[in-house]
Amino acid sequence: MDLERLDGAWTALITPFGPDGTIDWSEFERLIAFQIDQVITGILPCGTTGESPSLDWTEHNAVIDNALRLRADKCFVLAGTGSNATSEALRASRHAVETGAEAVLLVDCYYNGPSSLELRREYHGAVAAACPDALIVPYVIPGRSGTALAAEDLAILAEEYPNVRSVKEATGDLQRMARTRTLVGDDFDIMSGDDPLTATMMTDPAIRANGVISVITNVVPGPVERMTRAFIGGNTDEGQRLADALDPLANIVTVAVDNPRTLRGQQLTVRDKFRNPLAIKTLMQGLGMVAGGCRRPLGKMTPAGVEVVRNAARTVWSANPDILEPIEGAFGVSIAQRLDDDSVWAPLAYPTA
Repeated sequence: MDLERLDGAWTALITPFGPDGTIDWSEFERLIAFQIDQVITGILPCGTTGESPSLDWTEHNAVIDNALRLRADKCFVLAGTGSNATSEALRASRHAVETGAEAVLLVDCYYNGPSSLELRREYHGAVAAACPDALIVPYVIPGRSGTALAAEDLAILAEEYPNVRSVKEATGDLQRMARTRTLVGDDFDIMSGDDPLTATMMTDPAIRANGVISVITNVVPGPVERMTRAFIGGNTDEGQRLADALDPLANIVTVAVDNPRTLRGQQLTVRDKFRNPLAIKTLMQGLGMVAGGCRRPLGKMTPAGVEVVRNAARTVWSANPDILEPIEGAFGVSIAQRLDDDSVWAPLAYPTA
């Protein structure tokens, strides 16, 4: 498959786990079939949403291999191959490209915190040189990685390596994104890495984002794909209509709620921030799309957190049921029944904080 541009909607796939903690390949197959049926542009196995930090490298490669097998040339594959060690990223990227991935996603090196110059020279540039036939996509997310490839170094990287012509932008910094667009020009693809910001990034004339690498497309791939294509095609009214309908789901990628704690009889309050992919997996469990949860150290949400997720789905189902209806046929569930059934949602939360 020939990947000329990184645009439209790409799903940052969850990795489904069974009761024993191993990867549930039957659920993985069903999830990819759902993506293809909903005409998604591409899928991203082994990103943050796929819990790549808790996959060993054998599992990591197997997830990418199976995604490539199951896509059957009906969508593109952007393989998550980043690491905080360049040697690991090189091995994983070569494996993914040799297996058939059109592109690889390289998250900036987390924890050891190289400078932007080092990220360009010793990491992104090294993989771009080693995989000249694949699209190399830097993933800038300082809130997770603690470091960031600067817009200036990204532009230099794109001049040095013709296979670096896209970025996943998850900084939340609109001024930085506008600076990036100024430096890289229009032949470079800026992809949203934040579902709530996608519409803003695509319609801002200073940014002109090309699409989204999305979390919520695990649940609603078709509507997000149609939203991005509407914006790309200049149908801003339709794009914004879909963005507004999807907004309750976009806003639960991360859920922050105040929860009680008890210490020696004293009542305390802690603000818990439940980060991706816990909320989207909780939603998928609640809707009957997957059975298992996350791998440790991710666990469960509190009842307050689960209720935020459930209420977001209720809002969408009430106002725009067509957004969620494809799930019913693909997974053999009744959305209304599951949203109303407390016994479905209660086990998804810790009984006490």
